[in-house]
Amino acid sequence: MICTLPDIHLSAAQASDAEALVALRIEAMRDSLTRIGRFHPIRARERFLSGFSPAHTWHIEVAGERVGFMVLKPEKDAVLLDHLYLHPHSQGKRIGTAVIGLIIAQADASGLPLRVGALRGSDANRFYLRHHFKLVNQSEFDNHYVRAVTGVS
Repeated sequence: MICTLPDIHLSAAQASDAEALVALRIEAMRDSLTRIGRFHPIRARERFLSGFSPAHTWHIEVAGERVGFMVLKPEKDAVLLDHLYLHPHSQGKRIGTAVIGLIIAQADASGLPLRVGALRGSDANRFYLRHHFKLVNQSEFDNHYVRAVTGVS
């Protein structure tokens, strides 16, 4: 999935990128987790590393700088957007919108719905709703969304 969007480049992650990705995830989630009293860097690190799959992980780069990453995993009946994080200094610049557009197009081309989870109380919930994801259930800390296949020809 090495792709280039206007000014945005996605490149494959390697196993050696794990610590840098953990640090980025922690920084991206810090405010949301702090708001709900759940910020714990060690738990965040362990949770990410326990499911880290370099083969499904992509760096998001702008002008050669890593500004985020995504993890997109195929499932039997859906595509799972397991992680999508942008560093706080890169949020609000439409980078996420460009990346989610690519992810949606890929899911649509596969003919499978796209699933994602977001921390309850996180700004990510508004982001996914804006991109036509539907809330399908909630757990103690997360909202779970699905976006149906659209535009397949």
